[in-house]
Amino acid sequence: MILVTGGTGLVGAHLLLHLLQLGKEVKATYRTTSNLKEVEKVFSYYSEASNSLFKKINWVEADLNDIPALEIAFQNVTQVYHCAALISFNPSDYELLRTVNVEGTKNIVNLCIAHQIKKLCYVSSIAAIGRTLDEQAATEETDWTTHHANVYALSKMDAELEVWRGSQENLPVVIVNPGVIIGPGFWDTGTGLLFQNAYKARKFYPPGGTAFVAVQDVVSLMTQLMDAAVKNEKFIAVAENLSYKEILDRLTKAFNRSGPKIQLKFWQLELFWRLDWLAVLLTNRDRRLTKNSVRSLRKTQRFNNSKSKEFLGRSYESLENIITLSCAKFIEENP
Repeated sequence: MILVTGGTGLVGAHLLLHLLQLGKEVKATYRTTSNLKEVEKVFSYYSEASNSLFKKINWVEADLNDIPALEIAFQNVTQVYHCAALISFNPSDYELLRTVNVEGTKNIVNLCIAHQIKKLCYVSSIAAIGRTLDEQAATEETDWTTHHANVYALSKMDAELEVWRGSQENLPVVIVNPGVIIGPGFWDTGTGLLFQNAYKARKFYPPGGTAFVAVQDVVSLMTQLMDAAVKNEKFIAVAENLSYKEILDRLTKAFNRSGPKIQLKFWQLELFWRLDWLAVLLTNRDRRLTKNSVRSLRKTQRFNNSKSKEFLGRSYESLENIITLSCAKFIEENP
């Protein structure tokens, strides 16, 4: 039996579908606020048998910090995919990020050890990959520093340390560090917001860029690592390093809309994050832009995926197919 935490997220939903199509028995955790229909909807994007596949999932209501509920979820489990996480770049969410991403991962690791789980796969992020000082692409071995790291990156790095602790206690682990994950569904959270912004066809675009990857590539890499004889290793999962203008151009083209033309100036961004801070102070809404976010735009960091290619013989799909599918589904659901 395989346990997937965070089964109601983009990666978790696609992973569940992939595992079920392979004929695996799966459990998945969800929270009371989760929408299981969103998962079934994702299944329908790829399979006519989406309803019957969805019904095969053994859902367990369990928060990452609810040990008794997690104990139930771990019964008769041999492998664990830990996909659950909180994504926020708001400095005021730092303690909550630690509670979910760090303490939650600590609990998963401890339970894996206690239940003698055969292998744990942890979904981290390129946020927990070090940055280079020159134009070289970062690798899994690039030194990581807390200097200028945002609160999300700090939480993911500390969560990785919990996973490595587990490896020192004889728990076989693998860590996947995806770039920005492109995939359909969950339009109001995470990278779904990228599709929302592209659909609005704004004239402005931010400087800088990052690495992107199709959700199917992330899921495929995860299952490949769990089935391979590899352990206690981490792997960057990226398909392409793109500027934000390049990814927005591709998305707006798929939406048949005009791409952005004007790059935002750094003085404008410096002003915007201060105004955003003031607006949050007055209205208590979520942060949309932070000081560290603007700082990260000053250097486009590229990421090297050669370890997964050489170690596992992998290749990565072009982003065009997943962009086309995602934009088509977005239009269907947001007429």
